[in-house]
Amino acid sequence: MPGIESMPSESKDFSFLKGGEYTLAISEKRKQELVAEYQKWLKRSQAVILAEYMGLTMKDLDVLRAKVREAGGEFHVIKNTLGKIAFQQAGMSSQESFFEGSTAVGFAFQDPLALAKVLIEFAKTAELFKLKGGYLQTRPMTAAQVKTLAELPPMPVIRAQLLGALQAPASQLARTLAEPGRGIASTIKAYAEKESPAPIAQ
Repeated sequence: MPGIESMPSESKDFSFLKGGEYTLAISEKRKQELVAEYQKWLKRSQAVILAEYMGLTMKDLDVLRAKVREAGGEFHVIKNTLGKIAFQQAGMSSQESFFEGSTAVGFAFQDPLALAKVLIEFAKTAELFKLKGGYLQTRPMTAAQVKTLAELPPMPVIRAQLLGALQAPASQLARTLAEPGRGIASTIKAYAEKESPAPIAQ
């Protein structure tokens, strides 16, 4: 079954209906365990990206999981109803469209940009793989904003740019921030503004 290996080991005895729902009832205790597992992944994540995966083969998902691991993250299938609870309890505003149909989640434990790039590239080659959106920290992102995140320079480049800008005289810093080609302004919007109520730039 697509994606079943990415579930916690105790969940592999259950088959899935469309939408990631189990065909067999699970106990209340097991539901609580799954919510706790999801919360643990969310707590470790700098960003999460949700996608619809139904129709992909096990081989496709194995390839994707390997690429996500290389990017410092993990990719898991989740149960919609329990996932929604875990996200809400983690302080992430409920986005109903994120928990419809089949749902798998990429967790960025190290580099949000790297995760976004991996999933965007995979979506280009897998027609059945559809990005739903995600969260940068606790801020929701649309699928278009995930694409914008993927188009930012790699983290080492961003760090070098920011370090250089912060070390420069104030006049040079102002000029640097005003230069769209340098990508500093968009970087600051995507990262520094995550603490602000303003949406991420598209």
